[in-house]
Amino acid sequence: MVNYRIALRFVMQINHKLKTAYPDMSDVKVEQAPIALTEGAIKALNQIKKDQNISDDHGLRVGVKGGGCSGFSYKLGFDLPKENDQVYEVAGIKILMEKAHGIYLLGMEIDWEEGLNNRGFSFNNPNATDTCGCGTSFSA
Repeated sequence: MVNYRIALRFVMQINHKLKTAYPDMSDVKVEQAPIALTEGAIKALNQIKKDQNISDDHGLRVGVKGGGCSGFSYKLGFDLPKENDQVYEVAGIKILMEKAHGIYLLGMEIDWEEGLNNRGFSFNNPNATDTCGCGTSFSA
């Protein structure tokens, strides 16, 4: 079982060390985004952006929040960048993520499913130790 207080303290220590080593984070470049988007997800996201007239200033916010039947639920939606965001680009889509969420999302794949029983985004998260039936809640 993961002790979340220890994990959070560890993430906070890493963030502090990064801020100390790189006070101007514009010097830090990340080569690869911690998440992946399938072709179906990219197509759906671009269509949503077009249909809702979302400006290029917005990015796709990907994150987690406490709650849901398994402990955490995913956050997914277009938003403006905030001061402490990490910003990535996947297939022309700007990805916004809070640094502390990376530990839960590293290696995750977001897909778009369109079927008779299920239509919407799905999350394939290798860090999830358990998921609920709806697929939007997980434990790590």
